[in-house]
Amino acid sequence: MKVLLREDYKGLGEAGAVVKVKDGFARNFLIPQGIAYIATDQNQKRYENDLKQQSWRTERDKHKAEELAKTLENVSCTISVQVGEEDKLFGSVTAQNIADNLAEQGYKIDRRKIQLDEPIKSLGIYSVGIKLHQDVDASVKVWVVKE
Repeated sequence: MKVLLREDYKGLGEAGAVVKVKDGFARNFLIPQGIAYIATDQNQKRYENDLKQQSWRTERDKHKAEELAKTLENVSCTISVQVGEEDKLFGSVTAQNIADNLAEQGYKIDRRKIQLDEPIKSLGIYSVGIKLHQDVDASVKVWVVKE
């Protein structure tokens, strides 16, 4: 049976390729999992339409991310923490703390998009990167101050 791959599949080929596979593999695995279509002219048009829609969605998401990046450049987070002797922090400031602070300001950012190599463990001003889209990065100033 010939199938049109919707996505890259190791051992078969890349997305858009028409490959010949055993009938059972196509009927029982590739087609139900959404990895392939049966190779027909109608499904070829369907695949091309899916690519156009995906491209459009990607451009829309990138545009939204660029707008958000422009607004985030002017945003700063002030996180107050408890400190002990010699201004040592109790605990640390994590990506979750930064995400919560941004959410309080009205910016919903997933904590996994905040690029913090290691938790912040001292007072000061830090510039923290945020990966909003595959091609769009932003940075936010984080002020760590004592309570």
